[in-house]
Amino acid sequence: MAAQRSMTDILDAAVHVREAARSATSGATGLDPVLTALSEVMEYDHASLTRWDPLRGGHTTLAGNYPDDATAYIENRLHHDPVFPVLNSPARGGLWLTDVPSHLLAASPGFQEVLSPLGIEGGVAQCLFAADGRYVGMLNVSTRRPRRTPDPVRAVVTLLTETLAAAVAPRTDPPPDEATPTDPTAGTRSPDPHRPGGLSPRELQVLAELTAGRTNREIASRLYITPRTVATHIEHILAKLDLPNRAAAAARATAWGIEPTR
Repeated sequence: MAAQRSMTDILDAAVHVREAARSATSGATGLDPVLTALSEVMEYDHASLTRWDPLRGGHTTLAGNYPDDATAYIENRLHHDPVFPVLNSPARGGLWLTDVPSHLLAASPGFQEVLSPLGIEGGVAQCLFAADGRYVGMLNVSTRRPRRTPDPVRAVVTLLTETLAAAVAPRTDPPPDEATPTDPTAGTRSPDPHRPGGLSPRELQVLAELTAGRTNREIASRLYITPRTVATHIEHILAKLDLPNRAAAAARATAWGIEPTR
């Protein structure tokens, strides 16, 4: 039992999780070994690692063993659950099920319709954020019977989030102007016709939100990034499009037919 192990045992198990996550980040392995290693940190019945897809507006499961209906909820509905805003903050650690107020559980379709029928009585939901503040995905862990979770386990799960975030975050190719000299197409690439103005996918999302007249804080909440990150994206948008202000950017987006996805 995890509760009977020493702190040294738990920390040793955490090192294995970190090693598995780093291997997944490099592309050498998938994420299944990460969850296997995590089971040595804390016992669980179900667990999953998901990646947030901002273009689709949902999560994609990268590894996990939840039943199909629970997986579908995590992927398509969890980010609308009343519990989600409580745990979706870079400043907090994971939200442990035993710590969720009863009135919030009563209002949560995820608990009432998915977890409770499975007999889930414990576990943790941990949002994962990249170093620049972007929300990149989630760790969900569930247990069918109540287990006392040692304080070291709670701390270890929180400490592992940066490594887990790096593992689930999508890997991106270098920009065209950073192509290596050995690339035969270096310096001859044409602009991507699906990215007007040379904007990145995230910049296009922010631009779309501007058409609705939303504030930086409102955009940050919808895209699961920080207001400061939104401000940076807007600065880049204005510079790339050579526009004076966000109103002009919103007008340009409207002319291009760009609008929020949800």
